[in-house]
Amino acid sequence: MIRLDATQLLERAGDLADLLVGTVNGGASVGFLAPLARAQALTWWQERAADIAAGLLAVWAALDGDRVLGTVGLAFPGKANSGHRAEIVKLMVHPDARGRGLGRGLLTTAQDAAAAAGITLLHLDTETGSPAERLYRSAGWTPAGAIPDYAADPGGVLRPTTIYYKHVPATALTR
Repeated sequence: MIRLDATQLLERAGDLADLLVGTVNGGASVGFLAPLARAQALTWWQERAADIAAGLLAVWAALDGDRVLGTVGLAFPGKANSGHRAEIVKLMVHPDARGRGLGRGLLTTAQDAAAAAGITLLHLDTETGSPAERLYRSAGWTPAGAIPDYAADPGGVLRPTTIYYKHVPATALTR
């Protein structure tokens, strides 16, 4: 896993766009509708560089040579009363790379970075009933509740979303 700075993200934006397209067109609900055009995915990733440069977002990539097989982000809120928490965002593993532990590795990497940064509370949301829920539950995340019809899946059908949280001791790594 490598943490991407803003320049590295822009250099790898094409690979990240390919990952996003493959993930969405493979059925994962990560905020986009299928079929996702590569140009739209590329623009979305390029727009994240400013957040990384501003310290509002950290992004890691799992690589196989030069190919990006997975990614995860850690979004830091810009509010004075929320410096203790962050959100896990866009945890994605390419459909043909699943089942190798990349999702768990990416999640652990983000959790460890959060702990090192003094973050003590993480949260995320995922489509209720999705394969990602097994990962989060097995990694010690607690469901806070589900919201019906929260987001459309890649096919455009409204689905419930489950909100999860995890307390992270700032002084210890999560491994």
